[in-house]
Amino acid sequence: MKKTHWYDYLWIWTIVYFVLGFFNILFAWLGMIDFLVPVVLAVFGGNKWFCNHFCGRGQLFTKLGAGCKCSRNKPAPRWLSSGWFRYGFLIFFLAMFGNMLFQTYMVAGGARSLKEVIQLFWTFRVPWGWTYTAGMVPDWAAQFSFGFYSLMLTSTIIGFFVMFLYKPRTWCTFCPMGTMTQGICRIKNRERTRERSWIKYNS
Repeated sequence: MKKTHWYDYLWIWTIVYFVLGFFNILFAWLGMIDFLVPVVLAVFGGNKWFCNHFCGRGQLFTKLGAGCKCSRNKPAPRWLSSGWFRYGFLIFFLAMFGNMLFQTYMVAGGARSLKEVIQLFWTFRVPWGWTYTAGMVPDWAAQFSFGFYSLMLTSTIIGFFVMFLYKPRTWCTFCPMGTMTQGICRIKNRERTRERSWIKYNS
């Protein structure tokens, strides 16, 4: 029987995150943990430990897709895991993240006013007007919260969609963070290989 670890329950964190943001958008900042930790582990550890053990969304897709039988469990199309799609999707997501930061910067500079709106797929507005009371924090911090929560919610809905159509963790095959950390790990492993070769050659 597989030994259970504390991090096997991080799927609960994913649910808690979206519930908290539903009632107060400022909790969206907590999602930065899922952005920073994978990069730190990849840069300093040269591995995808986060994706394999700490990703609460991946665990949630497994729980619902495999555990609750919410997935058709069909093989995903090959193009979803192809290099051109994964890196293209990463570039697209980084562009959306960059636009979100730009909007935050514009609000911070006073060029634009705070837009208290959550958008799905960067298009459809979600009428959650109770999620924030103006003046609680600087407008730029609230603007970031709305944008980041929209990004996290949109990506999770996409993950649920492909979970239902294909295998439970199909999202993981083209997840932007997974693609990014994989690229970092490859660079780190190449550097280690070169260092070992240099040491072996000069020893």
